[in-house]
Amino acid sequence: MTAQLSKIFFRALVVWLIIICAEILHAVLRSLFLEPFVGDFRARQIAVFTGALIILSIAFFFIKWLRAANYFQLFIIGFFWLILTISFEIAFGKFVLNLSWERIVEDYNILNGGLLPLGLLFLLFSPLIAAKIRKIF
Repeated sequence: MTAQLSKIFFRALVVWLIIICAEILHAVLRSLFLEPFVGDFRARQIAVFTGALIILSIAFFFIKWLRAANYFQLFIIGFFWLILTISFEIAFGKFVLNLSWERIVEDYNILNGGLLPLGLLFLLFSPLIAAKIRKIF
């Protein structure tokens, strides 16, 4: 890997850490303020959309700092974020929150109303969307 790509991946990791911290705060606020009114599952569904806005805002703010050279690199960054996020979600849910596998999979099951795949798809493309909005290329 070239030095330039190493820098891009390091920056992408830093931005992902900011995203995941923002999403943890988002989850805490969701539990405190939204869940009592609409219930746990409905709150998690709503949070997919507010979380997408948070992710896009962070990507928008940091897209120039990432210094990706083309759309392919932006897609790879989004894919990197996707893999990190899925790994984090599963590990955190299972080993920190001690959730059952059924509860973890529930958020991924679109047929039963789980909307997390939509949020993850948005995460995948958020660097590209942010670059388009900021007119990077």
